[in-house]
Amino acid sequence: MSTAMLTGQPVAGSPLEEELRRLGFTVRRPDGEPPLAVLADLPAGERVAVVDPRFVGHTHSLRLALADPRFPAAAVPGALGVQPAGRPALERALAAGCPLLPDRLAGRLAADGTAVHRPPLGPLVARVPEGGPERAAATAAVAAVDGEAVRLRSAVKARDGFFTTFFVSPYSRHLARWCSRRGLTPNQVTTASLVVALAAAGCAATGTRPGYAAAALLLLGSFVLDCADGQLARYDLAYSPLGGWLDAVFDRAKEYAFYAGLALGAARGGDGDQVWALALAAMILQTCRHLLDSAFAAAATGGGPAAALSGRLDRAGWTVWARRIVVLPIGERWALLAVLTALTTPRVTLTVLLIAGGAAAGYTTAGRLLRSWPGRGSGGPAAPAAAARRLAALTDGGVLAAAAARWPRPAARYAAPLWAAAGTALLTAALLLPATAGTWWTALAAAGYALCAGRAVAAPLTGPLDWLLPPMFRAAEYGTVLILASGAGNGPQTDIAMNGTLPAGFGLVAACAYHHYDTVYRPRNDAAPPPARLGWASGGHEGRILVVVLAALCASATAFTVTLALLAGALAALWLTGSIRYWSSGRPGGARLAHDESGEPA
Repeated sequence: MSTAMLTGQPVAGSPLEEELRRLGFTVRRPDGEPPLAVLADLPAGERVAVVDPRFVGHTHSLRLALADPRFPAAAVPGALGVQPAGRPALERALAAGCPLLPDRLAGRLAADGTAVHRPPLGPLVARVPEGGPERAAATAAVAAVDGEAVRLRSAVKARDGFFTTFFVSPYSRHLARWCSRRGLTPNQVTTASLVVALAAAGCAATGTRPGYAAAALLLLGSFVLDCADGQLARYDLAYSPLGGWLDAVFDRAKEYAFYAGLALGAARGGDGDQVWALALAAMILQTCRHLLDSAFAAAATGGGPAAALSGRLDRAGWTVWARRIVVLPIGERWALLAVLTALTTPRVTLTVLLIAGGAAAGYTTAGRLLRSWPGRGSGGPAAPAAAARRLAALTDGGVLAAAAARWPRPAARYAAPLWAAAGTALLTAALLLPATAGTWWTALAAAGYALCAGRAVAAPLTGPLDWLLPPMFRAAEYGTVLILASGAGNGPQTDIAMNGTLPAGFGLVAACAYHHYDTVYRPRNDAAPPPARLGWASGGHEGRILVVVLAALCASATAFTVTLALLAGALAALWLTGSIRYWSSGRPGGARLAHDESGEPA
């Protein structure tokens, strides 16, 4: 329970106390006890509210001020909510003699350096009337606006994709309210969405037309639940770091499991080897796209004419939706998957997805390059030190890269992406060129890649294009697995359909992708990133590339498959154990919650 302190005697006939109790507060009226003594009696981890008993407004106005865990303090006229993180500032304000009045206390907290969130109320009412006529007018204003309808509308993300906005959210928000009234939590809905998506993957794996049709319907159902979990969190203000992390990671798990289901279904029809390659390529493309977006955001770079043009286009009406569709966000992507799965074959489905995803990747990458490219003599924006540390965490280097980075390099503006591009090009050429593929030159190229990766991170990543490093490293690592597992590198693994090398490679890339998404999404939801020792224990991207290349050179086709499978299992166990230990330790409980509602499509 939480405690709400009224600043005076309640107004006769006011429903305020009952509303506060429905919001989970124990109401304490003034009885001569000093406010500081009241605070001292309350557990340190309990939220506190200070409410003017004359308050007139919608219950959701109170909820926004008093129950949102994302902010240390929030206020509307006549009500102040303080989370545990803001309680020291509240105690200081009361100790300094600030009167027990919500508006005065909110101003004192802000002056003390505590951010006080002022939620936009829109048509909602929150007033402190002085007399009878004003109170009657405020009560009439409350009755004139359906607060529940406003609350339901606000449960929908402010900015989302076209398909989600027009084809899912109009009814998924009602599902979210239904879940709220039955006491379901967002994390439970997120888990249900995962279960439905896995069932969809299982139906696709049957390889039958009825199975594909059922898979399409279940995939759409999973997406409806995926929208409902976030809407339920906004409807109930039930945010948590774990919930944000689960929502993001499960989205990727659902989509990639469905790719695997399509490949298994195709294998029943004798087309498994090539469709497995398409499924693996689709997973690589989508993961690299996500890492590129996350690295660009982490770099805190961009601006200039490209950003100004984007702002003008956002004000041009129809271009907003066109630009949201062309980037192929999750709603459009899953709708495309569902329709093509129901009507065509897995090969066609994944081929179209790759073409559409490649076009979207080209569009977004070009836009980010234009935002980062230096202007007229400006030299381009540079990332601050904090952004450089975030980028360094996303590179996922290991012992080999760290050794190569020991000798500093000059902090040239474009040195980092040039080193990374050189290493990736060297490795790819050695794997694909007939003269070197399947020979020990590939091992030498893998060692050269490790050297280049280390040189790329030898200086702080503050250049305008240094955000390119994480997606380039991911493309190199995942691409190596794809090339060798598919036999394109002329290694010993030639009988793919029989020895299952591509499914094993899919599992290895999926395990690595989980780790890389974990590295992205934990800090995004204000939890601690995975410890560096996990990356070092897994060898880093350059170490894993070298292991895979050596296995392809030294092992038979069957042994190479077994090596990939064992490596996938070992890495998955290592990274999953680290995640489970972290989230079960209770350490995320004090994390500040992310409150970005920009709604950039995933």
